[in-house]
Amino acid sequence: MKIQFKLAFCFMLVFTLNNNVFAQKESIDSTKTKKDIYVIIKNDGNELVGEILSDNGREVLILTKSIGKVYVNKSDIQEMKIISPEGQELDQSGKQVGYIPRGVFTTRYYFTNNALPNKKGDHYALLNLYGPEVHFALSDKFSLGVMTTWIGSPLALASKYSFKTKKEKINFSLGTIMGTSGFLGNFMYYGGLHWGTATFGDRSKNFSVSAGYVYIGKIAGSLLNNGPIVSLAGIIKVGKKASLFFDSMVLLEGKKTYTQTGATIYSPPDMYGNQTIVSHEPDVVKKVNSLAMFIMPGMRFQQTEKKAFQFALAGVCYTNSNGDLVSFPLPMCSWFLKF
Repeated sequence: MKIQFKLAFCFMLVFTLNNNVFAQKESIDSTKTKKDIYVIIKNDGNELVGEILSDNGREVLILTKSIGKVYVNKSDIQEMKIISPEGQELDQSGKQVGYIPRGVFTTRYYFTNNALPNKKGDHYALLNLYGPEVHFALSDKFSLGVMTTWIGSPLALASKYSFKTKKEKINFSLGTIMGTSGFLGNFMYYGGLHWGTATFGDRSKNFSVSAGYVYIGKIAGSLLNNGPIVSLAGIIKVGKKASLFFDSMVLLEGKKTYTQTGATIYSPPDMYGNQTIVSHEPDVVKKVNSLAMFIMPGMRFQQTEKKAFQFALAGVCYTNSNGDLVSFPLPMCSWFLKF
């Protein structure tokens, strides 16, 4: 009986210990979580995305997918943050779509820009089919740029000043473009566009409303065209490197008077080829709302933080000299380059 009792006691002890160990193992396993993925934004604007392996106070060791382990001095880091609980952004269906760096291109649509600020030193060039643009971020809020065609005329100077708010996803900005016709018009023509923008959203998904005033005139002469201008624009990321955007500009000139010349009816030519006027329809004077409108839906592909390509299936609609509405397609494409 003593031996049987001892064997039973040992069996129960082993069984209890095994259950405790198994329960402890389950408890440990249940507390395991995926490691966070960080984005490190350096002072020079470059970004590193990956898992933080160590941080000794002087430098950080980050494991990236593209170049492996990288040591970064703390003094070179501008910002370090978790980009999501598991290091991935998700689309509306819950699919992982990766992380697109902040980039300087996130402040632009096609023609217009949003109110999101650039960081100081985030300079970029935009190469369009019609000509180039170069923009310099002189501070975290102010940028200055030059816009022209491939023949250098006309020529315009553009500026933008951003205002931050207490809410990260609400931003405002003021912008100005001042231009000259250049040598094409013997520098006799000038123009200006001044506007304000409100942007709602973040850098991967946002919507902007802009309103301003535009004018074109002749030096020592009257204004040739002027009026209020409004714009609706937005962008949304649809893949790891792809985004859909919409851009627009509508110039409202108000009601204008147009004179449509009446048709003249002639008699059949006689044997000598002479004709006489039978009747003349009266000229028609009409007042219509004059406007000019650009509609630009398109798509952007951001290969890296330093370059991107975009195209737009743009269309133009305007009121001609007879007061009739005319429209035509104007497909466009452009290339972003950060420097």
